[in-house]
Amino acid sequence: MSFLSPLVLFGLLLVPLAAWWYLASDRRRRAGAAAFASAPVSPSVAPRRTGWRRHVGPGAYLLALVALLLAAARPEAKVSVKVQKASVMLVTDRSGSMAADDVAGGRISAVKNAAGLFLDRVPDDVRTGLIAFNQDVQVLQSPTTDKAAVRAQVQTLEPGGSTATGDALARAVSLLSPKSQQPAQGTDGTQGTTPKGPPAAIILLSDGKSVRGQDPVAAAEEAKKAGIRIYTIALGTDQGVLRGRRKDGTERVQNVPPDRATMAKIAETSGGEAFDAPTAEALDQVYEQLGRQVATRKEPREVTVAFAGGALALLLVGAGASLALVGRPL
Repeated sequence: MSFLSPLVLFGLLLVPLAAWWYLASDRRRRAGAAAFASAPVSPSVAPRRTGWRRHVGPGAYLLALVALLLAAARPEAKVSVKVQKASVMLVTDRSGSMAADDVAGGRISAVKNAAGLFLDRVPDDVRTGLIAFNQDVQVLQSPTTDKAAVRAQVQTLEPGGSTATGDALARAVSLLSPKSQQPAQGTDGTQGTTPKGPPAAIILLSDGKSVRGQDPVAAAEEAKKAGIRIYTIALGTDQGVLRGRRKDGTERVQNVPPDRATMAKIAETSGGEAFDAPTAEALDQVYEQLGRQVATRKEPREVTVAFAGGALALLLVGAGASLALVGRPL
């Protein structure tokens, strides 16, 4: 919660002063009533006391004063709003380590299933694309509203090769960055500004450390400059292994744990969020959550009307309580 006119909040200092004035006045009234008549006859000449309930009305008035001051300060809150014409790029690792079977059904199979859940959750008007990478980067599907086309490309993923995460992110940023982000040349030779394009996000899924190409954190910095958030998913467990055969026929076992630290740094740098998916079920849940999350974004909204309405309601409560308990609105 923030305020567009924060100086008005200094008015809240009036609230304890008002409370002190009310309590002091109440004590004076009770002292005057006690002095007017002796205890045996005071019930017949002084009004009936209502105990603590007589403070309900004034208490509501004080709360109404607080609400009015907060409304005058123009409170602003961040709310979730639906994103229109958004684009999401799924950037999926298909390096050799994706053949590890520490995730039920195998890592690559879990990715295919989870991507299907993601596409189920994403609204039809959100454009979705797919990039697969190992040491090479391949755009399997440019952002489109044709979810069936994306599903078909997801099913073609097969593991093999090494990992170039930074190159894949850079390619995704170049596809999602709107041309309007570039400075426009004015008629007088100066550079003008143009509106930002539709919102965009990248969902990066990887199970290993980047060993080829450019630094993925540097690519995340470029994404941030373009206003593109990266949501990362570290797939697999620390016990994941890749099994193969050497030329002499002996078994080769290579440990392939996810690089959670780098994935978290990528998300943090771009302003996105990092997730850990050690199991197929966890990956499904992450993709379902992201399917809802990327379809909305947080935007500031002024909520002055809500506080003003609350103040009015408190004033009515205070007036009603006072009339019912003491026979007057104050």
